[in-house]
Amino acid sequence: MNALRAEGLVFRYPEIEIFRGLDLTLEPGEVRAVLGPSGSGKTTLVHLLAGILPLSGGKLWWGEVEVSGLGEEALARLRRDRVGLVFQHHYLLDELTALENVLVPGMIAGRPDADRARLLLEQVGLSARSGQRPEALSGGERQRVAVARALYPRPRVILADEPTGALDRANARKVWELLRALAQENGAAVLLATHDEALANDVAAWRIEEGRLVEV
Repeated sequence: MNALRAEGLVFRYPEIEIFRGLDLTLEPGEVRAVLGPSGSGKTTLVHLLAGILPLSGGKLWWGEVEVSGLGEEALARLRRDRVGLVFQHHYLLDELTALENVLVPGMIAGRPDADRARLLLEQVGLSARSGQRPEALSGGERQRVAVARALYPRPRVILADEPTGALDRANARKVWELLRALAQENGAAVLLATHDEALANDVAAWRIEEGRLVEV
């Protein structure tokens, strides 16, 4: 069973068509990068695959469930359990501690598991910082909390949009390698959208060209 599949994906704004007949498949545990400069459509693609933007055409599956026809509420509920999102900005809640931020998906679902949140913080090397709020953390530490939060619900797919774009080279590599390792340990597929080809030079990659994905 595919972790993520898109068939004939189309997305257009009134004045321009961004994607036309794009196909994509990710298997459980697979790691892929989508490369392209700013403005090439990487963020749009991530938002489409995450169900944040509506498709103009085509079909999208998360696992065995076709989600392209779901209503907004059902889509949000399924996304909460099946898709982990990591963006360039960490989007941590300033008033919560690192531990509480990791627990947010569980609190929304009504089943918070503090032990799992602590384990994830330990795996990202932040056990000693669990009681700190984002303002007391470095940029790399905030992104590691965001990675732990994305992994909390045991998602089948991790969609990462320039997750290391605001970090220096050393921290970017650490966060990316950590995300890959933990996602694969949990059996999740990973799609990284990035302009940094060096960051993704050891994984299979696609490049966006004329509204479709081309193997690099």
